[in-house]
Amino acid sequence: MTKQYHHSVYVVLLDSEVLAKERKFREANPNCVPGWPCLYVGQTGKTLEERFEDHKRGYKSSKYVERYGERLALEFLERSNPMTYQESLAEEERLGKVLRQLGYATWWG
Repeated sequence: MTKQYHHSVYVVLLDSEVLAKERKFREANPNCVPGWPCLYVGQTGKTLEERFEDHKRGYKSSKYVERYGERLALEFLERSNPMTYQESLAEEERLGKVLRQLGYATWWG
């Protein structure tokens, strides 16, 4: 069976208001560095631009991206796209945890 490399991981820059207005987001990021970017990490089988637009119009969206998403922030990616579905799921979680450990206010999934 051939691996299918058509999934990608992406990062979205969120407006910092997410920390002030969303209790669950704030509580998940107690050690974030004040003033550092707030980020969302996701994975998709679509183009990154299509997935971001889906979020913004509320289609299968994270409420954080729908309400606070500003732009794709691909400078935070640590691995090249595309990858398999299973690899993208693992990379989404791994990258989310790494960014949070570094001090970024981060949500994934």
